[in-house]
Amino acid sequence: MIAVNNINNIIEILKGLNAWSVLFRLVMSLILGGLVGFERGHHGRAAGLRTHILVCLGATMAALVGLYSTQILGFNSDPLRVGAQVVSGIGFLGVGTIMIKDHSRVTGLTTAAGLWTTACIGLSIGMGFYLAALIAFAIVIITFSILVFLDKSTRIKNTYMCYVEISDISNIKTFYDEIKGLVSKVEVIPAKSGINTHIGLELITENESQYKTLMNKTQVSDDVVIALPINQ
Repeated sequence: MIAVNNINNIIEILKGLNAWSVLFRLVMSLILGGLVGFERGHHGRAAGLRTHILVCLGATMAALVGLYSTQILGFNSDPLRVGAQVVSGIGFLGVGTIMIKDHSRVTGLTTAAGLWTTACIGLSIGMGFYLAALIAFAIVIITFSILVFLDKSTRIKNTYMCYVEISDISNIKTFYDEIKGLVSKVEVIPAKSGINTHIGLELITENESQYKTLMNKTQVSDDVVIALPINQ
């Protein structure tokens, strides 16, 4: 009976806004954000451990500030007003992971979505909605570590890839303008020839007829020095 009362007392403390609950929420955001970031960093993504920790911690702080302003300072305002800005503001950070990775890869949609979800987890922690935060965290980890294999197997059946090598980085825009209507994704990678001035591109399309047209265009383009299909 005493143990049950102690548990109930701890739950009540963590529900309120006090020194212990604030400490618990910040540490929880550090751990959950860090674990998501560790998984992303382990796979070489642009946003890793520190970025996800800061995103989750910042979102938690935004929620705490909203609660503090209403519950402690007595402001007559919506406690979610500050936190609501996190949901839209995190998009600016996500754009960086989508557009550029180490100035060489156009990728990162999943990482950007992970950052946005991590921010939402931080908001949940800050508001004291611990159960939702833990469940969402578990789903994120499952999505990143398990569902990725299902996603890849689905994409393999519906995508066509080729590798092209451009003679100079200044020619990329001209070449892209020629083939942009034929590709669904472009990844910039180091040139496989090893020539420093060359730029490698992986071109992905989801239509077989477009893929054939794409290969024809790359093979006759003056900007392309190598054009090879990539086996799936």
